[in-house]
Amino acid sequence: MPTTRSWPFIATKEHRRFIEFADTVKRDRTIGLCYGPAGIGKTLSASRYARWDKAEQLLRNWGPREETDRDVYAALSRSRTVFYTPAVASPLRELRDDLTLLTSRINICIDQHVHGGIHAHDLPDYVELLVIDESERLSANAIEHLRDQFDRGTHGVLFIGMPGIEKTFSRYPQLYSRIGFAHHYRPLTGEELSFVLTRHWRKLGAELDDDDFTDAQAVAAVGRITSGNFRLLQRLFAQIQRIMKINDLHTITADVVETARSTLVIGAT
Repeated sequence: MPTTRSWPFIATKEHRRFIEFADTVKRDRTIGLCYGPAGIGKTLSASRYARWDKAEQLLRNWGPREETDRDVYAALSRSRTVFYTPAVASPLRELRDDLTLLTSRINICIDQHVHGGIHAHDLPDYVELLVIDESERLSANAIEHLRDQFDRGTHGVLFIGMPGIEKTFSRYPQLYSRIGFAHHYRPLTGEELSFVLTRHWRKLGAELDDDDFTDAQAVAAVGRITSGNFRLLQRLFAQIQRIMKINDLHTITADVVETARSTLVIGAT
């Protein structure tokens, strides 16, 4: 049974908008804010943009290199991005040390791809963008540190958080005055929601037919329950598959969707 972490990535319109936004922040070497409700795909888009899906294991578990790591070097060379999620109530020293370590390792990987690792002792700084996820966790000292590092460096900074983070950052005028762009990440709606649901239907071995009344009822139930929340969609369909397997069902109906919904704690997305 797929978990909420194992469903295949879907390049939605909001993901493409996020790419354009992040590219602009990176190119202009400015500060950007991305905000939106929990579970709509912000972290997934940012992780994908930074190629953390490919690189995280290598960067966290640093050790002897393997031939397969060359794909990671190439991915990091394309993204030139550090993706970081601060721990809850982490001290400034931890954030500073973590970012220094990640940046150093990414530079080593990129140099391996670009120059074959010839800059063994004096690496260029290849990183062009720093992405901070769950920025609400940052302390005042951490925010000032990141602003200072931005002023001293040549990379862009992208903060990701919940709605209202722009108001929180307005309390730090020196940082807020440097923000060049803001992006509101929105839930799935309309045709795009239908496209994503079609993918979920196929994942469960079914075909979604808009002209079929049973399918239309099920789609309406999913839309009402999830309101286009990407994470909640994944959780709901994981339960739908479980229920269909237990009961040997082959059709997704509104009753199946409602039964799956009853197993979830809506709001803890």
